[in-house]
Amino acid sequence: MPLGADRYATRGDTFVLLGCVALSLVAMSLPTRVRDPLASGLRRTVLWPLLQLQTQSEQLRTTRARYSRMTVERDSFAIAAAVLGELRAENARLRGLLGLGPRLGIGFVPAEVLHQATATDALTLVISAGSRQGVKVLAPVVAPEGLLGYVSRVEATTSVVATWVNPEFRASGMAADGSVYGIVGPHATSRPGVWLLELRGVPYRQDVTFGTVILTSGLGGVLPRGVPVGTVIAVARESGWERTYLVRPAVAPGSASHVMVLLENHPVDLRSAFAPDSGNPP
Repeated sequence: MPLGADRYATRGDTFVLLGCVALSLVAMSLPTRVRDPLASGLRRTVLWPLLQLQTQSEQLRTTRARYSRMTVERDSFAIAAAVLGELRAENARLRGLLGLGPRLGIGFVPAEVLHQATATDALTLVISAGSRQGVKVLAPVVAPEGLLGYVSRVEATTSVVATWVNPEFRASGMAADGSVYGIVGPHATSRPGVWLLELRGVPYRQDVTFGTVILTSGLGGVLPRGVPVGTVIAVARESGWERTYLVRPAVAPGSASHVMVLLENHPVDLRSAFAPDSGNPP
């Protein structure tokens, strides 16, 4: 733009500004009976489009603010709904653990799981109890639902728990009514994400009904008698004189958040302690 034209535009704006100021002063000096009708007429004519634009802008601002608030509330509700199920499950597990303590009476140490099992590390867990709390190697570790594993390494304030998923895990098991005994161990499967147990060494002439609850038998002196291990769901295989049954575990290592470590002075038979949660007869 030429320099002269630019100066002319600037000078014109200045004149317009001065004129508006002068008109404002004149309008303010007018009597009320003259000023009010004049202001009303200007609002209905010259200023009407500007007032409409201001109204629309205010409505748009309010709508955007309301939309943002609704978006935040919707996201908050979505997050709450996503974690609600996990919170309820966690509360149920804590209530179960609180109920298990009085039934056990003595001989246990409560602990929190510091490291949850994952798809790549599902064999061990780290818990918040160690030698200072009286925990020893091979101490049984239980959840409100039943047996989780045993302590494989003890430190001052923490311990490492080998869960039943560990290939070296073995436990002497029996049916809830004591009619069948066998050895419980992890089931080798090629299906990813499927973790089951096996009840091995059941004589061929003894038939185990599907749905039978398997408890620890107490044989061997490591695990106490009467802790739920799982439920029989199918026949895995038959070989010669014995059958092997598939057992659905009572406790999933990945869902355990709080556990109890049984000490040497725990009761010999724990069927009555786990009966309200597992449905076993006392």
